[in-house]
Amino acid sequence: MIITIFGATGIVGREIVTQALNKGYQVRAFGRTVFTAPFPKNDQLKLIQGALFDDSDVFNAIKGSDIVLSAIGGAVDGTDLSRSKGMETIIRQMDKAGNKRIIAVGGMGVLDNNEGQLLLHSAGYPSQYLAVGEEHLKAYKALKASNLVWTFIGCADIIPGGSTGLFNTSAETLPQPNKYKIKVGDLALFMLNEIDKNNYLCARVGISN
Repeated sequence: MIITIFGATGIVGREIVTQALNKGYQVRAFGRTVFTAPFPKNDQLKLIQGALFDDSDVFNAIKGSDIVLSAIGGAVDGTDLSRSKGMETIIRQMDKAGNKRIIAVGGMGVLDNNEGQLLLHSAGYPSQYLAVGEEHLKAYKALKASNLVWTFIGCADIIPGGSTGLFNTSAETLPQPNKYKIKVGDLALFMLNEIDKNNYLCARVGISN
């Protein structure tokens, strides 16, 4: 299986790369600084330096892949449009290349509360996360409007830690119980497991340790 990973140089992306290689997948790691990132040495790893807003760069990274994983990050003050515009580029190029399956990381604000309202738009949602939450929301809406088979993960705090397999998930809402944090190893493990299990097709999913 060939996997293309966007946001590969971030904390989540690097963990996905490592775990995917350990599972024997062929991995394409995409980013601006892939050649200086601390990736493991592996013949199954292909580093693709490119710009997220460049159609041809993104198309070349996607073409021939079996699945796309997105761990796009960036600034949280609303000035960085990588999450929204980057997702739009990925969707456009997946359509062009004939790819269908994508699993993407977002923020928990895209999930629903008990009243069916977005957490992002609920009273008491932390103000410091509103701007980045709107970026995640735009990325989610772009996926929802696409023809792709997508899974969009609403994460709370991503913390250091390896994969334990001890986490809870829930479709569309926050899982219960919820500690509002997820170890990076477990987030990557869930994403890779979802490739085979397909438990959350065209759905949002909350996750927590």
